[in-house]
Amino acid sequence: MPNIDPARLLGDLRRLADFGRYKTGVHRPTYSTEDMAARQWLVDRMGEAGLAATIDGIGTVIGRSASAGPRLLIGSHLETQPYAGWLDGAMGVIYGLEVARAFRDSQDCRNLAIDVGAWADEEGHYGSMLGSRSFCGVLPEQEIDQLSNKMTGKTLRDALAEAGLAGRKREVLPDGRYLGYLEAHVEQGATLDTSGQRLGIVTGIVGIYGYRFTAIGQQNHAGTTRMAARKDAGVALMRLWHDIDQRFAEVTGPHSVWTAGRMVLDPGAPSVIPGKAELLFQFRDIARERLAIMDKALLELVAAADARGPCRIETEVTARTEPRAMDPALQQALERAAEARAPGLHTKLQSGAGHDAQIFAQRLPAGMLFVPSIAGISHHYAEDTKEDDIVLGCQVLADAAASILRGRAGSA
Repeated sequence: MPNIDPARLLGDLRRLADFGRYKTGVHRPTYSTEDMAARQWLVDRMGEAGLAATIDGIGTVIGRSASAGPRLLIGSHLETQPYAGWLDGAMGVIYGLEVARAFRDSQDCRNLAIDVGAWADEEGHYGSMLGSRSFCGVLPEQEIDQLSNKMTGKTLRDALAEAGLAGRKREVLPDGRYLGYLEAHVEQGATLDTSGQRLGIVTGIVGIYGYRFTAIGQQNHAGTTRMAARKDAGVALMRLWHDIDQRFAEVTGPHSVWTAGRMVLDPGAPSVIPGKAELLFQFRDIARERLAIMDKALLELVAAADARGPCRIETEVTARTEPRAMDPALQQALERAAEARAPGLHTKLQSGAGHDAQIFAQRLPAGMLFVPSIAGISHHYAEDTKEDDIVLGCQVLADAAASILRGRAGSA
């Protein structure tokens, strides 16, 4: 089996965290100066590992092995949520790089090929999993024209131009090149940490539906406008959110979650009645049928709020990813590798977070491996994982990758 280098793995993860370091975490939004510097650093590291690396027109970094043997694709993402963790996404990318180096350094794995990808904007600053969708051929140019940053309003086209990516071609998944796709990630929940398990084999990934609701009212003086005459956009959205929260408690299932992540009042002054307000909202579930029920209930509530007035409610879809099951054969390979390295310290579980693996699962057999998040913390700079668990996860991923590729080579 290939042997990873723990010091090299941890050293690269620590170095990557320097790009946008914030307290104990990282602030590295998609296409920011820090993000693009991290991508160029990764290109250089891939080159040192013998991979032919490039940054494509959507910002994805792809490193290709020169080996002619059977091939797997391993990857994740580099950008972070605002002021978030140092491992979310980044660990999976460096795992891929380290597995590729371990294969290169192993006498009996040199004929097996590992390609590595760092997919752009999995975190959704501009759109939904742009890099993996682009690579899989499901991101049309028209959508790129329409997308903008959810926080700043900057268009995706402008962001790509400022990052030096305008005019570059977007790489596309070649037919027949890969036997499958593997991704490793911190769990981002507390299941592993609280149970004492060290590894999680992912069985499926939730679907995520996201919306932007905009209330259009009438800006006016907060002291002279009678309450009965007001068209307060902020109140309209707060009432809508209250109605959604109550209704979802009735129609959702045991794995359903929903979140109002951001609300903005315009102009946002204490003496001015908001004439416009915006709410970012999303919900998740592992079952397509449940997502459909939630979506129907949500849109009925929005339509009722719009009809009731006094503010008009506009609706925009910001994310729509469907739940995906992970490939059973890849799950088995990961489970066997986990049992060999950590007997009895692994479990199967669902992912409550979205991942690029659910996009690749539309085109390739896909599998995911989780390592524990200490106290279940993620999307916060306090996110962390024990070094021993980081190292174990990478070794198990390498073992599983070798097993998958040797199995195919042996049957050819």
